[in-house]
Amino acid sequence: MADHSSGGSGGHGHVSVTDPEQRARREGYWKRNIKYLGILLGVWFLVSFGFGILWVEPLNSVTIPGTDFPLGFWFAQQGSIYVFVILIFVYVALMNRLDREFDVDEGDES
Repeated sequence: MADHSSGGSGGHGHVSVTDPEQRARREGYWKRNIKYLGILLGVWFLVSFGFGILWVEPLNSVTIPGTDFPLGFWFAQQGSIYVFVILIFVYVALMNRLDREFDVDEGDES
């Protein structure tokens, strides 16, 4: 295991919290994280509440090709769950990329 410490106690490699450059990097990281969360939660809300409840009647006028299932009913029963699972994978991919960009990824330290 490589030693990434910067002379601080504890051997964790953390830089002083008063360092303005590190503080700016942390703020940039968390701003981007919150932005990702906001967008993904917005998509989740639109699909689950919007498509499954608010606009279910207009969507029910459309059927899924090859079936007789109304689209609004499908979103209320199945589609919002599928979208939620996809959003989890999208969030993981975005956060892994963000972690690498800000050099805070866990990596393989074995």
